[in-house]
Amino acid sequence: MGAILLFLTHVHAQDTVRYVGQTLSNVDYHHGQLSPAVGVHNMQVFRANREHPELAGGTHWTYNHAPMLAYWNNTFYLQYLSNPVGEHEPPGQTLLLTSKDGYNWTKPTVLFPPYKLPDGWKKPGRPEVAKDLYAVMHQRMGFFVAKNKRLLTLAFYGIVMGPKDDPNDGNGIGRVVREIYADGKFGPIYFIRNNASWDKTKSAYPFYTSSKDKGFVEACNELLANTLMMQQWIEEADRNDPLVTLKKEVKAFSYYHLPDKRVVGLWKHALTTISPDEGQTWLYNPLRAPGFVNSNAKIWGQKTTDGQYATVYNPSEFRWPLAVSTSKDGLNYTNLLLVNGEITTMRYGGAYKSYGPQYVRGIEEGNGTPPDGSLWVTYSMNKEDIWVSKIPVPITDQVTTHPNEIFAQLPAGDELKFWNLYSPVFASAKIESVDGSKALVLRDKDPFDYAKAERVIPESTKLAVEFAVVPQQADKGSLQIEFQDAKGNAAVRLLFDADGFFKAKVGYRDSQIQKYEAGKPVVVRIELDRDKRMFVAFVNGQPKGNRLFFAPVASFRRVVFRTGGVRRFPDADTPTDQNFDVPKAGELQPEAVFILKTFKTSALPSRSE
Repeated sequence: MGAILLFLTHVHAQDTVRYVGQTLSNVDYHHGQLSPAVGVHNMQVFRANREHPELAGGTHWTYNHAPMLAYWNNTFYLQYLSNPVGEHEPPGQTLLLTSKDGYNWTKPTVLFPPYKLPDGWKKPGRPEVAKDLYAVMHQRMGFFVAKNKRLLTLAFYGIVMGPKDDPNDGNGIGRVVREIYADGKFGPIYFIRNNASWDKTKSAYPFYTSSKDKGFVEACNELLANTLMMQQWIEEADRNDPLVTLKKEVKAFSYYHLPDKRVVGLWKHALTTISPDEGQTWLYNPLRAPGFVNSNAKIWGQKTTDGQYATVYNPSEFRWPLAVSTSKDGLNYTNLLLVNGEITTMRYGGAYKSYGPQYVRGIEEGNGTPPDGSLWVTYSMNKEDIWVSKIPVPITDQVTTHPNEIFAQLPAGDELKFWNLYSPVFASAKIESVDGSKALVLRDKDPFDYAKAERVIPESTKLAVEFAVVPQQADKGSLQIEFQDAKGNAAVRLLFDADGFFKAKVGYRDSQIQKYEAGKPVVVRIELDRDKRMFVAFVNGQPKGNRLFFAPVASFRRVVFRTGGVRRFPDADTPTDQNFDVPKAGELQPEAVFILKTFKTSALPSRSE
């Protein structure tokens, strides 16, 4: 017995995923004061709109959550579930978006429509009787690419009879499946597995074995024989389902293989264990990964294309920020870098709609590898809008060379390789052609969000920054330019304001520098001296005087262009549930456009030189 105990103690002490880095997230900031992973592009791919569904691809439901991602047939596939207002409030449906490049996405298409329960249905353990009641969706797995190259997409119809009922209690209707064809069309919907409590004679869809498509049936059978795939079904499946090997109260399974072929399993709360045999058995009951901070939100883990490993999750007791940690061996994670540190306004209230970028999922092993080699993930913002992030590999927060970028002259597709983007649907940050020449264009007609483009630079204490901006208007919108340290603390802020003045923040006041005009280039050079806590600005070659930093920093690592002000709501003390809609939640505002043509930084000589 003593030898067995010693072995288990050794396994627990040595053979588990753990975070050994020193960086922790500060929940008082949406970005956690984390240093950004260089070159991450965050793109909003669906923005909810109840009042104007034509601005949301024709849909008006405002609870949108739990997205899943695959890459197949040179195409990204993203499915997510949706309810009219709040979580676990029927009816529910699952929708699909597709993209060829990860940046430009289709309008949503219904994959699995609302499912009406038969009147008179009763759920075990509940007193209610169904009358005009619809199912809700609840799934932890969205796609499966079979060996015969068939792409299956799956969802689960759960039953919520009333308040405090759960769709993932093992007493739902069952899991449905259909094929996505290479031409973009869908096969028929089938059930692939029903809950034991469900009466199959009342099913609205046939069972998959009735399909005359042998390749489809073969793909379904392959899926059902894959133990790791089945482990994802644990929450919705019968509690004694023989297809699920690890029958514990764990949620949102993700996994990856170590070099020695063992499997690392990850669940909510950063629970983890290891399987030596493809999920047939596990070395120990899931335990919280030492050093990892993660609450009741999903954590994603995978091997990256450079042979290393990454986990993506919310490193706090809240659902912000979204961060990535990397590991060389798949067990010891050494750093914590920012992926998305923004929280847009939650425009629509609803049951259990948590603030922040959350419920992250990547592309499972076998479900495709995008040709750019990046780590792609998807998640919801506020359980309302759907986002994707492209995280370049290798993942790093270091930049060693000062940029000298003329966007019109950079190679196509690589113009923003070192830029971090935050690009909502109606406040985009991207390369566009302007008068036949490429530029970084920030647009904003979203009253609740902004566009942001951020450049990580070599750490500097005496720094010159030069850029050329062409504001397309001088009577609306704003562009803020901040000079920040690695943690996102700003020392200096410049501002193209809506009153037509170019300004600098000096203490709590904004000091006018000069007027600007629509359509006329403004070439700015700013020289920053950390030790003096002062900067001097030049506009179109003319000096505009010295000014003090509005806050001290130890060094400069980031330059940010943002079409709005700093957001501090919500915070750690904000009430958990928002039960109201914001005024004019579905409206847009007149668009403001700022064109950034060039960007350059350089180190200034120190005083000793």
